[in-house]
Amino acid sequence: MRINIVMYHYVRNLGRSRYPTIKGLDISLFRRQIDFLHSHFTIIRMEDMLSALDGGELPDNAALLTFDDGYIDHYTTVFPILDEIGVQGSFFPPSTILENARVLDVNKIHFILASGEVRQIYESLIKAIDEHRGMEFLIPETHILLNEYDKPNRFDSGEIIFIKRMLQTVLPERLRKIIFDKLFRQCIGIDEAVFARELYCDEKQLAAMKKHGMYIGLHGSAHEWLGNMEKAVYEHDIKHALEYMDSIGLIDKKAWVMNYPYGSYNDGVVAYVKANGCLAGLTTTVAIADTLTDDRLLLPRLDTNDYPPKSEEYKKY
Repeated sequence: MRINIVMYHYVRNLGRSRYPTIKGLDISLFRRQIDFLHSHFTIIRMEDMLSALDGGELPDNAALLTFDDGYIDHYTTVFPILDEIGVQGSFFPPSTILENARVLDVNKIHFILASGEVRQIYESLIKAIDEHRGMEFLIPETHILLNEYDKPNRFDSGEIIFIKRMLQTVLPERLRKIIFDKLFRQCIGIDEAVFARELYCDEKQLAAMKKHGMYIGLHGSAHEWLGNMEKAVYEHDIKHALEYMDSIGLIDKKAWVMNYPYGSYNDGVVAYVKANGCLAGLTTTVAIADTLTDDRLLLPRLDTNDYPPKSEEYKKY
């Protein structure tokens, strides 16, 4: 039984946003997409998918709506629209956004990129890497980094992918922080705590969404590349998120759903979540999920950009 698991991130009025070029879905397009999905698919609940994974039935053309990262957009924009038509969304906030007034690295990258010319940011990053090479940090030569990481994917240019990979995983962690802080000050110019409070949902908002039938799942603690971590580190990240989200009543740590940040996992991560009450796992692998053939802890998803009115890419799958 197949499920179109649709992945969303930012949903906002882009034209009136402080960052109109952020990679998100405009509210008007979101409404049109929900109307399309509601007309052409049966939008199911997370509980329906879990039942199907245990052998239950699903309607034809099932679709599940998933929203990553806990943005305030999900409370102010998405939740009212879904609540109005009586369908469920599944929301996956990293626990750190509820505990600390700081901006996740993944979002710093998004807003740095949305604040100016990509080429200028790209060149500034390369300059910063060159300045720090050999002083304290062991970093491959620039031409080696460019050859390996300056490669486009289906949504981003090679320059953007290079910026993301350098600031996500490639550069040493302490150097990433140095560069992040500099770029965030230069490009954003807003106190980080203030920016974080504007960007993310809080505990009360998520609790209200859950009370109205939305599903809340786990997205790790600090939105890290779990698949690249040492065993003790990814276990701590997941355990901390699980215990915190359970303590505030947003999930049940005995029965929950994992959404791997960046779609990153390894065999150890999967084994750990399975041993600790995880009922299903969502990845960023591009495909329509099949409850009969896919590993329930490694379910693929398609992106909002794969469906009308953005495109009809979903038909390829």
